[in-house]
Amino acid sequence: MKEVVVLSGKGGTGKTSITGCFAVLARNKVLADCDVDAADLHLLLNPEVRRTEEFWSGQSACIDENICNGCGLCEEICRFDAIRNLKVDPTACEGCGFCSRICPVEAISMLNNLAGHWYISDTKYGSLVHARLGIAQENSGKLVALVRQQARQLAESAQHTSIITDGPPGIGCPVISSLSGADLALLVTEPTVSGIHDLERVIDVCRHFQVPATVCVNKYDINEEKASEIKRYCTNNGIQVAGEIPFDTSVNQAVTLGLPLVEYNDGPASRAVKQLWNNLEKFFQ
Repeated sequence: MKEVVVLSGKGGTGKTSITGCFAVLARNKVLADCDVDAADLHLLLNPEVRRTEEFWSGQSACIDENICNGCGLCEEICRFDAIRNLKVDPTACEGCGFCSRICPVEAISMLNNLAGHWYISDTKYGSLVHARLGIAQENSGKLVALVRQQARQLAESAQHTSIITDGPPGIGCPVISSLSGADLALLVTEPTVSGIHDLERVIDVCRHFQVPATVCVNKYDINEEKASEIKRYCTNNGIQVAGEIPFDTSVNQAVTLGLPLVEYNDGPASRAVKQLWNNLEKFFQ
């Protein structure tokens, strides 16, 4: 079983649209959306939730008004200003637990947070494991690891041969959690100054975790000079460019309708994504 994770050094490069197309084109697979901070793959795949589970992570302070003597020491020492008028703001509380340790009457306890939910869903393209992190909640890397674990268990039980993962943008903890242990990273970039800069950063992350990487240049024809610069960089660093996708207004039209592009039409971008998948499919053989 092989796992391919689709990443981008920055947001808005089109990785979710490409992953949605892979959901249509791939066979014998499980899909996973590891962009738990802003999950949106479900908008293209229209899943029917089969299983919902709670995700508990971190702690927040809670003041028992029946015990509190109103000394105000907790307000004074909270460096996050999470306690005002002897009330705890759960979105500001960092869960450090210092207030509970210094409370002279032990009126403050640390309670576990319901940080989000994760789901196993059915789509017309196959099973999807996805999640939603709660507002102002942290530990998204831990939730990403849980999503990947569930996707692997689901793939093993159904004897699927591949997992296709829509990863988060950037190079932070959720990306590391999405990438570590994967078999291949498809890095989606665009021909802009920031696109090149962030591509270089995510390539460094792939190298650190010894995950092979290949690159797709999306909307390459909006700046062919920068697209050529990306390809030269990849060639000089021994990285294969698996595909180039032209700018196509039908991509936005497909997203508006909640459809993967390859199901919406057979235009230039759609054909380029199909060719990209054909190039990647060799990896699964």
